[in-house]
Amino acid sequence: MFRSTRPAVAGAGCLGGLALTSDKKAPEKPRKGTVAHSKNRDMGSALRSVYQKTVEESVPDDLLSLLGKLD
Repeated sequence: MFRSTRPAVAGAGCLGGLALTSDKKAPEKPRKGTVAHSKNRDMGSALRSVYQKTVEESVPDDLLSLLGKLD
């Protein structure tokens, strides 16, 4: 069912200068920022994971030997 809410400018969705609205709620569209925010959060999580694995990785013995020769 449609009902008028307030005066509006002429155009789509107007009848005799009145805006028409539906009693039914339209499904909410996701905000544009939420998809980008989700991708940024996922990218940040992946980068932190790779960084943490790199920090925890052991140094190979041959590299330690080369570094020891520098002293």
